[in-house]
Amino acid sequence: MRHYAFLRLLLAAFFLYFAWPLIPAANSQLELMFWGAWLAFFVLVFGSNLATLLKMSEPPVMEQEYEKFRQTDA
Repeated sequence: MRHYAFLRLLLAAFFLYFAWPLIPAANSQLELMFWGAWLAFFVLVFGSNLATLLKMSEPPVMEQEYEKFRQTDA
């Protein structure tokens, strides 16, 4: 289900679009730490979804597709 990874990439880019103007306005040390942690989390989310989209890693278990087959006692 690659479209879920693509939608998560778009959502992360949307959040970055709104956060980017506020990052340079950070004045205190606490604000800088918050935006640093926020950007680190953004990079992790964006990178993992990009790796899933490019099939460099397996998608989450919930999104993996398994072939359904009938099990018989043999």
